Formats: sequence, C-alpha cells, structure tokens
Amino acid sequence: YVVDKGTFISYTNELGEVVYDYTKYQKLPNQSGINIFKGIFSPILVLFSGDGLSLIMLSIFILVIAGAFQVMNDTNGMIAIVKFFIEKFKNRKYLLVAIITLVFMIFGSFFGLFEEVLTLLPIIVLLAISLGYDGFTGFLMCIIACAFGFASAITNPFTVISAANIIGVNPMYNVWFRILIFLIMYGFVLGFIFLHIRKIKKNPEASPTFESDIKKRESIVESKGETDKSVFKTYSIFLIFTLLAIITITSIEALRGLSVVFLIAIFLIGGLIAGYIASKDFKATLKSFLKGIYAALPTILLILMASSIKFILEEGNVLATIANSISLFVEGKNKFLMAIIIYFIIVFIEFFISSSTAKAVFVMGILAIVNIEFSKDLMVLLYLFGDGYTNVLFPTSPVLLIALSMVGINYFTWIKRGKWFFLINLALVLALIIVAVLVY
Repeated sequence: YVVDKGTFISYTNELGEVVYDYTKYQKLPNQSGINIFKGIFSPILVLFSGDGLSLIMLSIFILVIAGAFQVMNDTNGMIAIVKFFIEKFKNRKYLLVAIITLVFMIFGSFFGLFEEVLTLLPIIVLLAISLGYDGFTGFLMCIIACAFGFASAITNPFTVISAANIIGVNPMYNVWFRILIFLIMYGFVLGFIFLHIRKIKKNPEASPTFESDIKKRESIVESKGETDKSVFKTYSIFLIFTLLAIITITSIEALRGLSVVFLIAIFLIGGLIAGYIASKDFKATLKSFLKGIYAALPTILLILMASSIKFILEEGNVLATIANSISLFVEGKNKFLMAIIIYFIIVFIEFFISSSTAKAVFVMGILAIVNIEFSKDLMVLLYLFGDGYTNVLFPTSPVLLIALSMVGINYFTWIKRGKWFFLINLALVLALIIVAVLVY
C-alpha cells in the first residue's frame, strides 16, 4: 500500500518465453495495494501461482523425508548408529567424542537433520557424563555439532538443494569448497568441546550443568546388550544409498530438473523398506511414517506463510521495487562488501523466520532477481551461512530452547558461555565469505 510500484522490463524470446531483464527497472503508477482478501488467503492462493507446482512438490518432499526419519527414529536407527560407535570406541574417550561429534555433523550436513536429534540428546548427555565429563559436553556433541553440520551443508535437502532449485543452479557446483568449510567448522566445534572438557577436568564446578548433572549421575544405568546389528546395517545402507543418490541426481544435468521427484521416491520407498526390515512389522512402519508426516504439517504451513509474502509482493507490484532497491544499495560497492551485506540481510530475516525451507522460498525468490555482480552459486552459500549457525544463537529457535531446557541450562547462561564461540564463528564465516567471492 505504501511502497512504490514497479516492474522489470520483459521481452519474448525466440521460444516464445517471457524473459525479464533485471537490469532495467520501470516504475508503475502508484495504484492502490492488493485486495485485502487476496492478502488474507494468500497462503492458499500462492499454490495457484507460478510457484505453486514447486511449492506442492517441496511440501510433499518435506513430508516424505519427515516420515522416513520418523520411522528411522521409532525403529531406533539413529540410536543403533550412535551406539555402534560408542561400543567400538568406548575405551578411547577423546576419539569417541570426536567420532560422535562427526556423526552428528554428518546428520545435519548431508541429511538436514536437526529437530530429529533432540530425541538422542538424553542418550548423548548420559554418555558424556559416564565418560567423566558433563551434560554440557553432551549438548555440544549433539545439538551444536548437528546445527553446525546443518549450516556447513554439503547435500542438506532443506538448504542446499532447496535454495539451489529455487534460484536455478547446480547444488553440487564447487562442492569441494563446501566440504572444506565442513572440515573447518568440524575442527572449530571439536576444539571448543575439548577446551570445555579440559576446563571441567580442572574444576568440575565450572560446568554450567554441574548441579543438574548430579541427579543424572545418580540415575545412570548403562544400557544392557549390544547394538542391534541388523538395524545398524539396514540404516547404514539406507543412508549411504540416499547420499549417493543425492550426489548422482544433482550432478547429472538431465536429472537435476526432476531431482525433487527422484528424492521423494527414494525417501518414500527406501524409508518404508528400511523401516520394515528393521521392525519386521509393515503396519507399524506405515503408522510411524504417517506420524512423521503429521508432525511435519506445521512446517508446511510455515512454508506457505513465508511463500505468501513473496506472492503478496508480486501481486502488489513491489517485489521488483525491493529487488531494485537492494541492487541500487549495493551498486558500485566492493564485491566482498556486497556479499557481507547480503549475508547480514539473511541473518536479519533468520531471526523472524527460523524455518530453513520456508525462508529459502522467500529469500532466494528475491535474490534470484537482484542485479548483483556475483554468481547465484555464491548466493546459495550466503544463504547457508545466514540460515544455519544462528539456529543455536537466536532465541527464536525452538530446537535450541528445548535442548537447553533438557540439559538444564538457562538461555542467557548459554549466550554468556558461548559468546567467544559465536564471535570466532562470525569471524570464520566472514573470512570464508571473502574467500568464496574469489572462488565463485
């Protein structure tokens, strides 16, 4: 209602397609804003817009993944994987901490798990305490490791693949650089964990979970029996196959346009088969799968709500104005400065929209039409940086607040304890952005 209306100049190419020139902005007469009812019902109307089919496929994709990992959770697939490494390296404490941290970073980086690992947090906390450490160490190995893996994404379906598909680039382009980022962040997180362990070994009372750990130490009962090797083998094969499929599909140009469709089929069929093999009960597997779908429905609502923002901006003829304003703001500025500005814009939006996929639809939709002198692949990387690491910083992250309450840490205590951790992380991210501008 108040922003200037505008559009980008368009023309019809040889194939009869309408093509927009995002370097040529044209102001429109300032007619009134869109009909109020169109705004109210925009989360539904967006399904009938140009983005509708993509949103429907994305929603099905998320529901299917949620179902597959719910089955994995209910059949103790993740527990089997974690317990396997615990049993294998229980006499080598530091190596075990390094491996568990790596496993959770892989969960986040390759498969986009984050909320799902909350169910494993109590197990990892008890493991950390039984090793002679504390609950805070378990929190770092599980939640922080997974969050940093999620942000240092390599094949994360909810960030890399979604953002790349929306903006129209190859998600596997310069994947070596993202692998390098993953390794750097792994070393950074592991270093922070080891420094904490060293500190509490000198003074156990320095632990932020010292009091809450007292009761946990009294209640620790080591789990009897060995890892269910059948379940471990089943889900190891499932995860490896899924990972190879993601890499293959997104690397082959002829298949890339249908990557979401292929991944839906893989997670649907593979998830159900793995669940049936692990549980020997197809009815229970199907029930678990549907439970996961039901739990993911609020996420779909968030995606539609976030997508409706873009829909309203388009219908009100102000999306082009916003994109052009960003272009003018960064015009003439140093490329490195432009990249950092875009990063902080995404971080700002992250505070209000914590859902990665929902934010991708809105943010990447705008960045796709902003006239900036660096590649769209770099845009995807900036989105990953702006979206992920703050998942364990901002109080608008429900997973962070739930995890902190589970280990008995106050949010402000966490911020105080982790202030240098986040400041160094920010410095690392800014340095990596500068390198990325050169690489991309």
